[in-house]
Parts: sequence; C-alpha cells; structure tokens
Amino acid sequence: MDDPHVRCRSEHAMLTAVLVALAASGLLTGIATAGGVTCDPGKQFCLIEVEQPGNPGQPSQPGDVGAGPRTCVVSSTGVSVPCSSDHFGWFNDGDDCYWRRVEPPPPATDSIWQGHHPAGAVYSVSCAATHPNGVDGWVWAAADPPGYGGTGVTPAQLAQQALAQLALTGPAIRMTIEGDEHGLVGLPVWLWTEVGPTTWGPNSATAAVPGLSVTATAQARQVVWEMGDGRSETCKNPGTPYYTGGVTSPTCQHIYEQSSAGQANEAFPVTATTTWDVTWTGGGASGALTVTRQSTASVRIGEMQVLITQE
Repeated sequence: MDDPHVRCRSEHAMLTAVLVALAASGLLTGIATAGGVTCDPGKQFCLIEVEQPGNPGQPSQPGDVGAGPRTCVVSSTGVSVPCSSDHFGWFNDGDDCYWRRVEPPPPATDSIWQGHHPAGAVYSVSCAATHPNGVDGWVWAAADPPGYGGTGVTPAQLAQQALAQLALTGPAIRMTIEGDEHGLVGLPVWLWTEVGPTTWGPNSATAAVPGLSVTATAQARQVVWEMGDGRSETCKNPGTPYYTGGVTSPTCQHIYEQSSAGQANEAFPVTATTTWDVTWTGGGASGALTVTRQSTASVRIGEMQVLITQE
C-alpha cells in the first residue's frame, strides 16, 4: 500500500494458515499453484504462483447495487475468490483486497486517523490474500469500500462479465513471410494484424441483471512484436497489409540482422501482444480497464549468398 499513513504489520503465521486452508477447501477457485503458497518469514507477504497469465486492470466503481448473487473476481488475474472471510473481511472491488473494520478502533490520538476522528473508520486491509507481493496494513477511510457487507452484483463485476463477452484476442498475425518461405537478413519484414472487433476493435458488449446493466467498449492501443532475435517493435497501429511492389512498410516492420539458423526448427519465434483499453459505464458508475492478449507465430530468415566469378 502506498499511503504513508498505512501501518503495516506482520501476520505471517496466521495468513499462511488461512491461505493454505482456503486453497485446500477449494474456496480460492481458479488458482493452480506450483508448490502451493510460499511465505517468506522475513517479509510481510506471501506469494501465490498462478499458472494462468494476468490481465491487468484497475476499474473504479461505487458501492453495492443491483440484484442477483454477488461473485468476486480479482480483476488482474480473473481468479474467483470468496466475497467474504471471517479473518480478512469483505472483498473490495476497487482494489481487489479484503477490508475489515478494526474493532475496537484505535484511540482518537492515533495518527492512523489522520485527524479525522470520529468520522469514517480504520480498516485492516489485506492484499496478500489476492496479490502476489501484496501487503497487509491499516488505513483510514471515510466510508465503507465497494462491496463491503453486500451480496448484490456491483457495476464493476458486471463490467468484468461484459469484458468476457467481448472475446478479445491477440493479433491475427500477418507478415510478408508466410509458411515455409524464407526472409532475408537486412530486408524489412512487414508486420500487421487483420482488423476486426476482436483483434483491434472497436468492440462493445453489455452485461445485465435485473435492475442493472453495464456496457464495456474496447479499443486496441498498440501491438508489441517480440521478434525472437532479442529485439522488439512497438506499433501504435494495426500495421499495413503488404502490397505488390512495397519495400518498406509505412507503419510497422522489423529488419533481422542475423539468420534463424541454429534456432529451434530453424525459425525465430514471434510473439505479438496487443494492449487493449476498455471503458465501461452503467448503474451510475464508470471505470477503465487495461488488458493484454497474445498471439504467436514463427519466421525463417536466411542470408543471401553472393557468388563472384572472374573470367
């Protein structure tokens, strides 16, 4: 936690036991761990190794509204977690951490109040249960965070459902070199993606429960091309499809300085990662998410051999 007024405190032994119990009981659904929960005795956090890649996002949302059962999902990983815990408190949709009022509260003279006593409350905030390298601590807040004590669906949760309906993907990779063709060292390789709602956008979807609906709209911001030779290209556009007679791409390309000989399958592995900006609105609230999607391909690069003969 970055707030200078947060009082960090170690709960290593208790936190380890609770995390292990949650994992064993299946309450932390969607998490596949490699070696279970790892806790460093010298630090105030525990690590959970998650197999599936994350989709970072930081939505902003209001309190609990709407009908229907509440489900809680960590926005950065898409992992389902319990919405409440006897030890940690209530899951906060705003920061993906658990919040619990400190009872009895600290004395009015305690600096954690930031001079606000008796307004608001002091909360014990646990991010270690949901974030790798997360930290536990105390913080003052003027009001209960989103989702505190509630069981209804929040706009932010519907935004996650709308995001899933968008079915965003990585780039539909296209290059001037296809299949078993070979490119040449020193010649530009054009890079582009086919443009569509799921590969570049824009794309919109709506999720709803009785009395509440949220619409999410996604637009790709850029594609980062990892070209397998230790270098990358960042393109703020979908790229330009190759046209007959073209030499240099006007928007997105890569020039290899060495052949792919000696690489696995004699080819460079190519990974293209699209960054998507997602905005959502509904239920009197709005927010933004940033997610990434990847695609892979490979490319073979050879060297031009020049034979000079004398007569």
